[in-house]
Amino acid sequence: MQATTAAAAAAQLLTVGIGRSVLCGADTRRGPRCSRARLGATRLSWPGRFAVEAFAGRCQSSATTVTHRFSAISQATSPRRKARRQCSDDQSALQAGCSKVNRDQHGYDVNWFEEISQEVSKKLRAFYQFCRPHTIFGTIIGITSVSLLPMKSIDDFTATVLKGYLEALAAALCMNIYVVGLNQLYDIQIDKINKPGLPLAAGEFSVATGVFLVVTFLIMSFSIGIHSGSVPLMYALVVSFLLGSAYSIEAPLLRWKRHALLAASCILFVRAILVQLAFFAHMQQHVLKRPLAATKSLVFATLFMCCFSAVIALFKDIPDVDGDRDFGIQSLSVRLGPQRVYQLCISILLTAYAAATIVGASSTHLLQKIITVSGHGLLALTLWQRARHLEVENQARVTSFYMFIWKLFYAEYFLIPFVQ
Repeated sequence: MQATTAAAAAAQLLTVGIGRSVLCGADTRRGPRCSRARLGATRLSWPGRFAVEAFAGRCQSSATTVTHRFSAISQATSPRRKARRQCSDDQSALQAGCSKVNRDQHGYDVNWFEEISQEVSKKLRAFYQFCRPHTIFGTIIGITSVSLLPMKSIDDFTATVLKGYLEALAAALCMNIYVVGLNQLYDIQIDKINKPGLPLAAGEFSVATGVFLVVTFLIMSFSIGIHSGSVPLMYALVVSFLLGSAYSIEAPLLRWKRHALLAASCILFVRAILVQLAFFAHMQQHVLKRPLAATKSLVFATLFMCCFSAVIALFKDIPDVDGDRDFGIQSLSVRLGPQRVYQLCISILLTAYAAATIVGASSTHLLQKIITVSGHGLLALTLWQRARHLEVENQARVTSFYMFIWKLFYAEYFLIPFVQ
């Protein structure tokens, strides 16, 4: 009974094994599945079964061990990886922050430099306007021209002469800035109407800044004059200081600009007489060490500039009529009206040019005669043509014409040395 049962079981196992072998042989394209079938077929043998199961167990055990080791290694190295990753992230963040700080710092530096440059440029422009450049140019050209009158030959142009000329010019320019700056300090309210672009009236300079500039340039002017040791130069500086102060300062018996005759006298005496005589004497007597003697060119320059300075003193009040009337400045333009003063100024200038032409024609040197006659004739013609089209009611055009008169003033100083 037992043998029959064992035989039947053996036959059944054999049948199943053959069927799997046949199935495996029939599908040769599935190599891995056939191998698994053959591996299963070894279960026909009890010893093979135990060997395979033991091998599979060892493989599974090895795999489990490797897995555990890999996990342990991963867990052990994970903090270092995290640390490296964190360090890398921190380094990237630090680099980005540094780059941003550098960009911000660079941008701040650029903006700071631009702001400082703009502020310095603005203050320099304001100082340029504070100095009233047309008067500065007039002083430079006038003193240069007068300083050339004592020169008789090329041998007179020495380092000593140059030094004396520069001392006189520097002292005169500093005194010029004092005079025009003082006038602006006392005319702030008037300039807000007549000349709103000036730095004190526009608020670009404070009153304290204006006072500081005025006092500083006054001290510099007298310091240069004292250092030079020139009596004519010191005389010119002292008289300019007194007349400039009397013209502007609001005090009893002062503020001469409120009176037309006194105001014109101040400008005429300084521009026409003091500049010609004092600076000529400075160069002739103090620098060249020659006896003081009047020349034809000196006399002509003094008389001609008296006419020109009177015109400048009268014409400058034409565009300022509104402000002067509101603040009680009794200029000739306020009293007579701008049109009459304008016609008077043009008549004076044309008469002066006619006289200069006659003086030039009397010269004994042909070249000098040609230059003086043609030069004054051309300036007179230019003045007459431009004066015909001026509208006195147009303040902008009147101001432009006033600047044109200053250009004629500059041009005359180029002609004066040729009057011999």
